[in-house]
Amino acid sequence: MFGTSGIRGRIGEEVTCDLALAVGRALASEGYDRVVVGRDARESGRALADAAAAGLRECGADALRLGEAATPTVARSVGWRDADAGLVVTASHNPPRDNGLKLWNPSGQAFDEAQREAVAARVRADDYALADWDALGEQTQWDGAPARHVDALADAAADGDCSIVVDVGNGVGQVTAAALRRLGHDVVTLNATPDGAFPARPSEPTAENCAGLVEFTAASDADLGVAHDGDADRMRAVTADGEFVSGDVLLALFAREAATPGDEVAVPVDTSLAVADALESRGVSVVRTRVGDVYVAERAGESGVAFGGEPSGAWIWPAETLCPDGPLAACRLASLVANRRPLGRLVDEIETYPLRRGSVRTDEKAAVMDRVRERVRAAYDEVDALDGVRAETDDGWFLVRASGTQPLVRVTAEARSRTRVDDLFENARRLVEDEA
Repeated sequence: MFGTSGIRGRIGEEVTCDLALAVGRALASEGYDRVVVGRDARESGRALADAAAAGLRECGADALRLGEAATPTVARSVGWRDADAGLVVTASHNPPRDNGLKLWNPSGQAFDEAQREAVAARVRADDYALADWDALGEQTQWDGAPARHVDALADAAADGDCSIVVDVGNGVGQVTAAALRRLGHDVVTLNATPDGAFPARPSEPTAENCAGLVEFTAASDADLGVAHDGDADRMRAVTADGEFVSGDVLLALFAREAATPGDEVAVPVDTSLAVADALESRGVSVVRTRVGDVYVAERAGESGVAFGGEPSGAWIWPAETLCPDGPLAACRLASLVANRRPLGRLVDEIETYPLRRGSVRTDEKAAVMDRVRERVRAAYDEVDALDGVRAETDDGWFLVRASGTQPLVRVTAEARSRTRVDDLFENARRLVEDEA
């Protein structure tokens, strides 16, 4: 029922009000007595949030409703309001037809695997501790969450006087513009009206989807542009010249600023060599996790880890919150540019390498991965099977990993030369094709 990013799926099929009601009941039955409930701008979220809150109350838990709010706003609110858990109705960067639910701890960290399974087990078994007629939970509304988030962002970033374009993507990340203005920046917003149909662009902030931001930023006198997905847990960036910044490069810039010698930075197994290379000279090391911001957050919560990030746009400063906070990332990036130098020049400092991605279709992903894993272990000395199988060589690496949602095995390779990356990629792809 739960993936690494919570529950997501098509409305009326995988995701229904019955399911939201059941999750609310299960949360309360597991002992979460006070739960913050928020949602993104998708119209279906209204009914789903109502159903989840009803399930909570039916089993004796109190529901603190935020209405429309960014996922990091909801996640932070759990701790701010002394709640036991948070529930966000969102499908993040998925298309408008989808919705979902994601659960949060007071630390800002998403529910871990054991917590998710406990909730899922109750839903599967229809096992709920329904309250007596006179012990139903209460529902209250808190409208102050966005303002509290802006205050936290202003405290966590330095003042500056940059000119910044913020593409909200018709999502719920308006706190970014408010916080940047509080910090002294000049802000222009694009697609700032919440609309869960995402009429301006697809929700995921990729280079292709953010072409409008790229063009606008390059044509203006802005120092940088930033973009969010629908629930603002992700943030991507554009230089003054209109270059969409690679997620790996952005990860390296954030990590280099956040970490000090002896620290570690948590990154998923598909992260570029560029990050480790940029940090090595500063005495900072990377520690790899499974792919998914929930796994990065779990590792970022450990002692000695100063930062965690995913190249897709999820950035975690554990001293602030263990939730990926797109608005915080935007404010921290603006401070970095204001206090250092143009973003384009910072980007140019990070050396990047050739990288190739591809996939092989198969209906037997698990069996194929088992066979590929054994062959890779036999052929390479440095092998990591944390998530899929990753092989390291002197000048590159490749990763073979089953897709979590499609009948595909994905192949990624990177090396310090074009010839070598081609060799690594083709060798890895042939391994998969031989076993598929």
